[in-house]
Amino acid sequence: MKIAAIDIGTNSMRLLLADYVEGKFFNRQKYINTTRIGQNVDKEGIISDEAIDRNVDALHEFANIARENGCEKIYAMGTSALRDSKNKEDFLQKAFDKSGVLVEIISGDNEADLGFLGVVQEIDDEDILVIDIGGGSTEFIVGNKSEGIKFNKSENVGALRMTEKFLTKDPIDDEEFEEAKRFIKSTIMDTVDKISKFNISKVVGIGGTITSLSAVHQDLKVYDTNKIHKSVILNTDIEEILRNLKELTVKQKRNLNGLQPKRADIITAGALILDIIIKNLKIEDVTVSEFDNLEGLICQKLKRMS
Repeated sequence: MKIAAIDIGTNSMRLLLADYVEGKFFNRQKYINTTRIGQNVDKEGIISDEAIDRNVDALHEFANIARENGCEKIYAMGTSALRDSKNKEDFLQKAFDKSGVLVEIISGDNEADLGFLGVVQEIDDEDILVIDIGGGSTEFIVGNKSEGIKFNKSENVGALRMTEKFLTKDPIDDEEFEEAKRFIKSTIMDTVDKISKFNISKVVGIGGTITSLSAVHQDLKVYDTNKIHKSVILNTDIEEILRNLKELTVKQKRNLNGLQPKRADIITAGALILDIIIKNLKIEDVTVSEFDNLEGLICQKLKRMS
């Protein structure tokens, strides 16, 4: 069965096309469009008309790709920015009218569940921590394949949200960097303390921040899923990348191998969130997964139907 899953994230919209046969994925293809539905949502509380139009058009385009590829089902979810916006219903209606796709806004906990569900398709049966740094929020999930999820939490720190809130100068100055650091720590430390009580054998990172950091670390001129999936980044590598990113202007970041130019303005905040998490959990390395909440969404939907 050919299925499509769409994730309308705070920073970008992503599409997965895949054959799903007997609980396994084949012929996976992913598309991404940096649509910034969450631009200024943290400050204004609403999605701008411009962002609505931009995302409705992108959804329409993704739906057409899915249909042209013979997908029998198209599932779509909205995450942090849509959860937080007061005018989400406007977007949902316009999106359905133009694309024929019903977008389901999922809770932070459900987003965390789906990320975990996607990751465990490819992981042995061991206790893992999954970290998903998005544009508007970061999800933490602890569990294993046989017992499922033991702990999950969604925190409102994300790469776009923290950039808009704190990192406004170019290049970033020390004062605002330290302010962002304090805010992130104060927000997530309760969750970090709870996670540290588990006996975790592996930490897996999903989402645009972690895959970008892996691509930058590997100095990839062309993004290669096979080189990203299951790659490992050491805590010292993340620290070094963050130190370099902090000193660069957005224009200089746009020229970095491995980094999508449209992610250049928010990557430092994403790297900072990850650095704070791994330092406080005393983690040595992070394994990067290309299986994430898109695969999780398909698994969840098709299991409900069966």
